Amino acid sequence: MKIINLVGARPQFIKAAMLSRALRRQRGVEEIMVHTGQHYDASMSDDILKELEFPVIAHNLGINRLSHGAMTGRMIESLEQVFRQERPDALIVYGDTNSTLAGAVAAVKLGIRIAHVEAGMRCNNLHVPEEANRVVADRLSEWLFTSSDHARQNLIREGYDNLPVQLIHSGDVMLDAFRHFQPIAQERISWPQEMPQGDFVLCTVHREATTEHPGRLREVFEAIERVHQRIPVVLPLHPRTRERIGALGIKTSAILTEPASYLQMLVLLDRCALVMTDSGGLQKEAFFSKKPCVTLRPETEWIELVEHGYNKVVGTDPQWIVNHVFWMLDNPPEFRHHFYGDGHAADLIAAQLIKPSIHSVRKDQPANLA
Repeated sequence: MKIINLVGARPQFIKAAMLSRALRRQRGVEEIMVHTGQHYDASMSDDILKELEFPVIAHNLGINRLSHGAMTGRMIESLEQVFRQERPDALIVYGDTNSTLAGAVAAVKLGIRIAHVEAGMRCNNLHVPEEANRVVADRLSEWLFTSSDHARQNLIREGYDNLPVQLIHSGDVMLDAFRHFQPIAQERISWPQEMPQGDFVLCTVHREATTEHPGRLREVFEAIERVHQRIPVVLPLHPRTRERIGALGIKTSAILTEPASYLQMLVLLDRCALVMTDSGGLQKEAFFSKKPCVTLRPETEWIELVEHGYNKVVGTDPQWIVNHVFWMLDNPPEFRHHFYGDGHAADLIAAQLIKPSIHSVRKDQPANLA
């Protein structure tokens, strides 16, 4: 049985690393790793792949630095060629990136069965590009692996329990990765002397919705500056963010570092007092690390974290950000809940994918992939 494991962005490398390990533990599975190239910077791609001991990438499409439409279109075209060459039984896609959307569209046109890991996530705002990607990927997939009960309930509300798909609550492969790599990070990563030796706030800013809107970016950095006056802010700087604040002349006294590798980020999470971020995945990783989170976006897909007080979604208003950061620092939540499974999501997903039903041919499957 041949499965293509499709990645393109940093969070997907982490998820795919865990599922690849699980697939290799299964008999009779041939895994083909395909990288669209969406994340291309060495610090965002190559370095992380090395520390994750990532399997050999069979196809790297090198598609990046394009608009959403151009990038997705090029990916669909290139992935179709790869799929015709490899003739897989199934495709695995993750989350909500352009790579995910392109893979799902290219695969469904060729009758290739699709497994969507982290299905059912919704922020309920289709103006968010990732929301459109995840909704389409869900609709085209035959295996829908949900990370949380909220995600599963989203799909049930949308009628997926009445469709000929497999709706499976797997838990979150990011929790698998956190539990696997956290002790490795503590062993391998030393804490630099120039970094704060006491409490600090870990901050990341990288989403296009923030970086490509000068007003929002200025607001976020105003808030960072005000928080930094009370408690040090450590900011691993995404290449796009570095470029944008340079172009806009935004100055900050926060502690700027190069983009953190995954293991470095785990150590930062372990040592920080609070997380400020516009990232989706880091909201969860803050929860795994039992650290409160303030999200610099108007919405989030991780609703359960907001409902139980672990995460405050505040947008980009500086005063709103500062007020919530200081409140969360002074009133940290007690971490009592377990939303994302037991840390064995990858094994469950791999076992589901190799069940005999995967070998049946869809009625609308093209007779020839050549």
